[in-house]
Amino acid sequence: MEKDDSQQKRAAARSLVERLVSQGYMALFAGGYVRDMLMGNEEYGDIDIATDATPEEVQKVFSHTVGVGEQFGVMVVIHKGIPFEVATFRSDLGIDDGRHPEGVVFTDPQSDACRRDFTINGMFYDPIEGKVLDYVSGVEDIKRKIIRSIGDPDKRFSEDYLRMLRGIRFAARFHFKIEKNTWAALKSSSREIERISPERIFSEIDKMLVYRNSDQAILLLNESGLLERIIPEISAMKGVEQPPEFHPEGDVFVHTLKALGLLKDGVSSVLGWSVLLHDIGKPGTMSRTDRIRFNNHDRIGAAMAKRVLKRLRASNLLIENVEACIENHMNFMNVRKMRLSTLKKFLSRKTILEELELHRVDCLASHGDLENYFFIKEQLENFKQEQIKPKPLIGGRDLISIGLEPGPVFGEILSEIYDLQLEEKISTREEALNAVKEMWKNESMK
Repeated sequence: MEKDDSQQKRAAARSLVERLVSQGYMALFAGGYVRDMLMGNEEYGDIDIATDATPEEVQKVFSHTVGVGEQFGVMVVIHKGIPFEVATFRSDLGIDDGRHPEGVVFTDPQSDACRRDFTINGMFYDPIEGKVLDYVSGVEDIKRKIIRSIGDPDKRFSEDYLRMLRGIRFAARFHFKIEKNTWAALKSSSREIERISPERIFSEIDKMLVYRNSDQAILLLNESGLLERIIPEISAMKGVEQPPEFHPEGDVFVHTLKALGLLKDGVSSVLGWSVLLHDIGKPGTMSRTDRIRFNNHDRIGAAMAKRVLKRLRASNLLIENVEACIENHMNFMNVRKMRLSTLKKFLSRKTILEELELHRVDCLASHGDLENYFFIKEQLENFKQEQIKPKPLIGGRDLISIGLEPGPVFGEILSEIYDLQLEEKISTREEALNAVKEMWKNESMK
């Protein structure tokens, strides 16, 4: 299905280009799509179009357009039901805030390529002629597996300091090396990341965590000096010893990198952030008694993760789910000792699949024991959803119907009856009411 969607999108994009060309304009595929196409990635992302048509001219050619950055020459064209970003070839003028140009001038494809961030993102593709237009040696850098700034790297980063994170993300995702002058400029500009909004920083880190090689991304952030400025709580894990009998891999930072490296490509944001932050509470809870211990690091780490994600302006839903994963990640050691009702409640949480994968990589990055992981997998496969989280057999009205006075005790009664239901000791409303009468026969009745 995804392949069909990709082919449909490409066909629509080509049709859009043909429409512009038929009206006398130049139009090309641009940016990341061209890069991914040349690298042979099976699933191409969005297709952006670059053209010499101005926004006003684009509006005349297409009936469904939305202005999203007309002052910068950017329009969204809805063509064959698919939205495409169509941008006029341009050069940026007077960038002095590390993010926004003061203005733009419309120009040609070569000048447009030279304003872009990295050579691998600066190529165009003519879908009609079937040829690549490469003014910045992007094809060669793909072959050499190099991330290189277009032109002067100091200037490129000063135009938008978020490019430092983008460069690291691309290097990690594609397993490329950052060219030495680009890397030197990136390191020397790392303090300037503080000029970028938390939302934009979060978006880039989030993309690093859901793609493969997220461990390499965090390592590069650390080596560049960016990590301690963005998430100093992660930097604080470096050098924090762990008990070797459980963590032969090394300190908390090394363990976290190893766990990240075990994640599959395309994981959820919840899982990526949970793995990154799952041991964030260890530096502040380390103690030495009979051995090195980190008492309550799961609970404290969950609260710290919440603060980190709030600082980065993450969504409330993501924060809630990551907090739950981290707070519960140590509970897996107890799963085989749990009462059936407790186990079912454990399995019924909405983040259980992310928690299970967190547990898997946490174990493989340390002691390697997956016994509890396979136990939970087996339970999830054996239980049907209605067994894990069934509808309660009775409610408050049922308690009133048998003569119980409404009050705070209702919650306790319903909770205990629900536990019996989860443990499969009762299965009907009648059995539930009989259990209430037996267990609470001394309670005041009407």
